Amino acid sequence: MYLAKKGLKSVVVMLMLAFLVAGSWLPGRVSAENGEKGGPVYIIPVDQEIETGLEKFMRRGFKEASKMNAGLVVLEINTPGGLVDTADKIGQMIRDSKIPTLAYIQGNAASAGSYIALNADKIVMKPGSMIGAAAMVDRTGKRVDDAKLVAYWKSKMSAAAESSGRDGKIAEGMADVNMVVDMPTIGEKKEKGDIIALSSEQALKVGYADHIASTPEEAIQWMGYSTDDVFHVEHTGAEKVAAFLTHPAVMVILLFLGIAGVVIELMIPGFGVPGIVGVVAFVLYFFGNYVAGFAGSETWLLFIVGLILMILEMFVPSFGILGILGAISLIAGVVRAAYDTTHALFSLGIAFAAAVVVVVIVAIIFKEKGVWNRFILKEALTKEQGFVPTIAKEDLLGKAGVSVTPLRPAGTVNVEGERIDVVTDGEFVPAGTPVKVVHVEGARIVVKPE
Repeated sequence: MYLAKKGLKSVVVMLMLAFLVAGSWLPGRVSAENGEKGGPVYIIPVDQEIETGLEKFMRRGFKEASKMNAGLVVLEINTPGGLVDTADKIGQMIRDSKIPTLAYIQGNAASAGSYIALNADKIVMKPGSMIGAAAMVDRTGKRVDDAKLVAYWKSKMSAAAESSGRDGKIAEGMADVNMVVDMPTIGEKKEKGDIIALSSEQALKVGYADHIASTPEEAIQWMGYSTDDVFHVEHTGAEKVAAFLTHPAVMVILLFLGIAGVVIELMIPGFGVPGIVGVVAFVLYFFGNYVAGFAGSETWLLFIVGLILMILEMFVPSFGILGILGAISLIAGVVRAAYDTTHALFSLGIAFAAAVVVVVIVAIIFKEKGVWNRFILKEALTKEQGFVPTIAKEDLLGKAGVSVTPLRPAGTVNVEGERIDVVTDGEFVPAGTPVKVVHVEGARIVVKPE
């Protein structure tokens, strides 16, 4: 009986050891050798304005981490914020992740950036970093006062904070300037008109940071993972080019070159260079926005259709209809390709105004070669081309003659021995009647009886 019990205990101990050894190989489990959690660590940078391109990039990073059975995803945050709807999608992506997430704030997690950080499982901040200042603003930086929008954003911020056990009121105070929030742990009170922005030390005291670390590696070790298997998700070459092409200043330049180049080529055909530059500029504009995730295939279609219609306008009489439709199609393509309609219209306005100035200057310089010359008759009926001009008869004015034929009212008269075709004012004049020249207008000679 004793031996049986002893044998049973041995079997149980062996099974437990086998389970622990097997568990040490699973991602996120504690390693039996060094006490660290297993699985590679993926660091995804959140270091740009929050827009569709960032969402697309982060989605790729999470997918790569999942394929490699990562044990931890670190979001390296330093962003001024961005679009609320995009931040909401990114927040949902973080919440849906089956891999533990850590937000490492190495600079500013401002505005929508603070929302992204609050959706992570843990938050670690670098000394001197900041989280908060999440009041909604428009493209011009003016604060949004729409009560419904503010209430919606407050609820999103509060829910994100409370999902990880943080005080939702502080998150609301980051989003609403009209709230009053007590923060006794740091001896401060947010008054109406202020906005909450927490330093790393303040965030740690109020529970909005779980730890302070100088480097991402320190934060990874604090989470219990090894830094020997760390992967940095990098932007691809196309994504880097797209980030450059979608910079506001670059977008204005591309639109300016596109508009000016295409219009100059249409107005002064034959040069080639302006047309090529214009088309390439438009292609780069749409390519950058497409790779960044702002534009769809329909924007290319709108651009091509608009360009074709504007070219047809130069050769097909449509009273401007084709040109107007082409311009509308081009503008619609440009606006739909951008991540923000207001910004796209603003950039388009600046580019259009600059292009008009350049086009006018070019038109003045090359006025002799412009397409408008096709609509101006320049052929002259000269003697050198075989044309004989009509001889002026002004010298006949006032002279007398005799009708050779009846004038009904046209006919022939003899003036000083020369037969001349004439007309009367409408009256009938018999042949042989003395007449006098009373009016001469080019080849038309008017006579009346004397």
